[in-house]
Amino acid sequence: MRVAIIGAGIGGLTTALMLQRLGIRPTIFEASREIRELGVGINVLPHAIRELAELGLLPRLDAIAVRTRELIYANRFGQEIWREARGLDAGFDVPQFSIHRGRLQGLLRQTVIERLGAEAIRTGHVFRAFEETEGEVIARFEAADGAAPDPVHTDILIGCDGIHSAVRRQLYPQDKGLTWNGVMMWRGALDSEPFLDSRTMIIAGGFANKLVLYPITPPDNAGRQMINWVVTHRMGDGSEPPPRREDWNRASTLDEVLPHAEKFRIKEVDLLALIRRTPAFYEYPMADRDPLPRWTFGRVTLLGDAAHPMYPVGSNGASQAIIDARALCDRLQSAEHPRAALEAFENERLPKTAEIVRTNRLGGPEGVIDEVERRSPDGFDDLDTVISYDERFQIVRGYAALAGFTAAQVNR
Repeated sequence: MRVAIIGAGIGGLTTALMLQRLGIRPTIFEASREIRELGVGINVLPHAIRELAELGLLPRLDAIAVRTRELIYANRFGQEIWREARGLDAGFDVPQFSIHRGRLQGLLRQTVIERLGAEAIRTGHVFRAFEETEGEVIARFEAADGAAPDPVHTDILIGCDGIHSAVRRQLYPQDKGLTWNGVMMWRGALDSEPFLDSRTMIIAGGFANKLVLYPITPPDNAGRQMINWVVTHRMGDGSEPPPRREDWNRASTLDEVLPHAEKFRIKEVDLLALIRRTPAFYEYPMADRDPLPRWTFGRVTLLGDAAHPMYPVGSNGASQAIIDARALCDRLQSAEHPRAALEAFENERLPKTAEIVRTNRLGGPEGVIDEVERRSPDGFDDLDTVISYDERFQIVRGYAALAGFTAAQVNR
């Protein structure tokens, strides 16, 4: 079977590795001439790590990532609202990893090269259009220098080209575009002293401002590790369009982020010093897209952020792309025809991811700190008089069940 994958991100690279395990040799077409290890921290949850473990990647992940042990939710004053074990410490039989997105992408890319050869990734191929015949898909590209490479003939085409997907744009030329909730994020990472046990996440704040802190590399020989931080500010109600694409990933300044960071009192970390020492940090709008009625058109389908971009709450973006890859490959292995496989993949995954997109818009598991802020914006003396344990449990653990990553759902 000939398979063309558009996009060499986490979803596209994982799909290629899973196809290779089935005896299929896909080709990945990446618009960038050079795949650089860009981005900041992400979390990959156990239900997705299970799939990477079956690809034999656990030792490589341990070398560059942190096995997350615990998650703490707090208000902006650092008062604890919820605490739970994560990964192996929560009873999963595989870890949760906190990792630099670019390093995860680099690990996957290197593994693809080792198992499929360097020719499996064709960089500098900007996807322009496809046409489908009865027996194949013909994909057309533009080279980085403006030349037109030969058309690519393939049995199926998988759009893994992210939130700004060109494949999705051809399938939905009238798509209304990105949906912005009015939240701006500032994200950075730097080598620093560990906090707590060097394996803990902190998410603090509430509806108006949030802070996320977690380590994304193991401690080095000097005892330092890379700490990822995110500060958010709700600057609108979502009625305005998001900033232009050219303004995403814009280098930001201390004058822009410090007024929001100053609202937090987290005793475990000197947040202002951490931000001031960060060499460079970037601004992003928190945006997603409305769920689609369908992903699959004949021999063409979407996967990962191209199919279901979601707000970055609940640690689910990269995880859901990896789950997509497994589901698609399972269907390709069992179906008699590629079209039937792609339809079955969509039927399995579209409803689940659409519900996660909608729940993330309501705050996901972070809704527990939003609710505490609404009820007690100046802090509390007794948390249980503000919100009961049962209500906190339903917000946090109910989301885990929805997204498919309780221990009972993941352990096999």
